[in-house]
Amino acid sequence: MWTCPRCGRTFAARNQTHTCAPLGDVETHFARSQPAVRAGYEAALAVVQRLGPVEVLAERTRIAWHVRMSFAAFQPKVAWLDGHLVLAREIPSPRWRRIEVFSARNVLHAFRLLGPDDVDAEFAGWLAEAYDVGRQRHMGR
Repeated sequence: MWTCPRCGRTFAARNQTHTCAPLGDVETHFARSQPAVRAGYEAALAVVQRLGPVEVLAERTRIAWHVRMSFAAFQPKVAWLDGHLVLAREIPSPRWRRIEVFSARNVLHAFRLLGPDDVDAEFAGWLAEAYDVGRQRHMGR
């Protein structure tokens, strides 16, 4: 792991390109959100925290979850939670708003959660896969 000497963030690659800016706090991102939006976020976070350690990065425009690399990001809105997971494969599902393939093992899956009920067993499975991507367990497969 490499730590940026300016902002203190850690990365898997030395001198990785990033926005070198101070982090904010999660509360600010949810200041205008309905309680169900925050509850959906907390339900997803609880799933990931059961898998292992995760760094929550409250950036200027999003909340990112990071292990060796960022594997999920969230943008709270008033009535829903937009976000994406980075998975090592494309998973077709009507639950995705869009899928962007960046490489064979770097596939962005955008979603929208309305509340904690959307964090069901299927979504929890996707979170576990994304967490493995964050740990870079998908490399070399």
